[in-house]
Amino acid sequence: MPTLQFKTNINCGGCVRAVTPLLNEEKEITRWQVDTDNPAKILTVEGEQVQPEQVIRAVQEAGFEIEPA
Repeated sequence: MPTLQFKTNINCGGCVRAVTPLLNEEKEITRWQVDTDNPAKILTVEGEQVQPEQVIRAVQEAGFEIEPA
């Protein structure tokens, strides 16, 4: 399954909760997680046909910064 990674500023549980509904509504995303212990706050997204633009748009909609890792 293809995996995408992004650097973000999602840095706490509250931030993860804020972005959860937006990432979960993207049907192509089958699994995602944010490594808040990593200084780059890496968001890892898995999904067969997920496009980077979808993930970037969802995270930005939640009010966070995101860029390809």
